[in-house]
Amino acid sequence: MMSKDCLVILNTASSLEEAVVDCLLTLESEHGFSSFPVNVHHHENKGLSLAEQVTGRQKQICFQIHIDEEGAKLLLKRLQEEFSGAGIQYWIVPMLESSEI
Repeated sequence: MMSKDCLVILNTASSLEEAVVDCLLTLESEHGFSSFPVNVHHHENKGLSLAEQVTGRQKQICFQIHIDEEGAKLLLKRLQEEFSGAGIQYWIVPMLESSEI
């Protein structure tokens, strides 16, 4: 049975960007991944600077990885091993379609 493709989305502290990039590069994904700055809005103020508390947003890095389900499981296992307690948020969503134009 073929494994379904999915999109793994990670929000991580900016200070972890290089370490997460290194981790993702070690997992061979034929599709690669994207990263970009993102503002995270959350009701909890833990770890926020005073400026972030005032503005209600925290600057983080978002990663998007197109990967199959088995690869996503391996990725999450690796992230849990290397970044336990780092507060990385993640989502896994089904990939409906993927191609180039």
